[in-house]
Amino acid sequence: MTLGTRLAAAQQPQWEDEEELVLAVKELATRPALVSAGDCHELRHRLAAAARGEAFVVQGGDCAERFAASAPGQVRAKEQQLRRLGALVGELSGLESVLIGRLAGQYAKPRSNPTETVGGQVLPVYRGDAVNSPEPLPEARRADPARLVRAYDHAADALAALGTPGGRTGIDGPAPHGPELPGAPGPEARSSRQREAVFTSHEALLLDFEESLVRPDAIVGGSYASSAHMLWIGERTRQLDGAHVHFAEQVNNPVGVKLGPSADPADVRALCKRFDRYGPPGRLTLISRMGRGAVSERLPRLIEAAAPFAGRVVWLCDPMHGNTLPHASGRKSRVLADVREEVRGFLAALREYGAYPGGLHLETTPEPVTECVGERGDLERADALTRYTSACDPRLNAEQAEELVAFAARLL
Repeated sequence: MTLGTRLAAAQQPQWEDEEELVLAVKELATRPALVSAGDCHELRHRLAAAARGEAFVVQGGDCAERFAASAPGQVRAKEQQLRRLGALVGELSGLESVLIGRLAGQYAKPRSNPTETVGGQVLPVYRGDAVNSPEPLPEARRADPARLVRAYDHAADALAALGTPGGRTGIDGPAPHGPELPGAPGPEARSSRQREAVFTSHEALLLDFEESLVRPDAIVGGSYASSAHMLWIGERTRQLDGAHVHFAEQVNNPVGVKLGPSADPADVRALCKRFDRYGPPGRLTLISRMGRGAVSERLPRLIEAAAPFAGRVVWLCDPMHGNTLPHASGRKSRVLADVREEVRGFLAALREYGAYPGGLHLETTPEPVTECVGERGDLERADALTRYTSACDPRLNAEQAEELVAFAARLL
């Protein structure tokens, strides 16, 4: 199903073999849904609680998932990290947590430049395992359409390991909850599995992949994206006249949109009108990624623009992407002190303008990595990034993630 390819689509790979791409897309179209429509609606119901200030979202996981990380042990470690972070929210704020992994599908990344120079050789940039491989070799960097099918297979493996909503469950699932949907069971009827769910999400970047996995929504009609419970649109692909927004507008899933310093109130108003024009709340999540230096100046006018949709639209803080700095080695890093200050500024702005802070969107790993540093002075230390395994951007390790979530929860 091609929902958005007639419009301009930013950040798409230059697939070398169109025939291979056609075969991959046809194969994906025959595969079972990865997640059920019912579980997508369940997540929307929980996000609606966050929009009303009754819950707090913890969305986290790898910057770029590797196919090799879909083994059950690795997936469960990420799941347990999210559960620990959610438990912290409950202990320190009293709010219910909504757990969403950057998991089981975060296999593609937008990039600032199409090429990079490695050892004097100009190569296509690594765009995620769904497109190519990070090894600095011409063949490894080829945009290979067969990787789209491999992405499906690894996502299915990861979902099977989760033991929570997801897996090859088809289009039927538990009915959505809440008073907005007549006849739906109330919260008391939810199973333990649903209460403890870890939902999945990824950036809806590769439209050949996403469109191939659109399936009928047997619960409320229309269609849904069966690749994940929630999808988000990145800062580089949120053009109102672009294919990504058009695609996301036509599926029933909860959708996030990243908003950087270049976002303006007109953008926010238009997004709210297009994504929240019908149905129960929780459909649209606005993800602020301003950077420490811009959040206090830029975010308030966006909050005001979304004010008519208060209680329906969720506000999340992504304090990672606007705070990326170079380490002395040339590698990218993030300073935990900067990340904390963006969270503080986000919470203060939401509070001042009468909106609810809905949660955090983080890049994290349970591995004992040293990719982010504590203070800016650490960027000059040669030994600061000794354990750096990310395929793309730096992630918070378990201790850093817990410190940040606890910091935010205490301010709620």
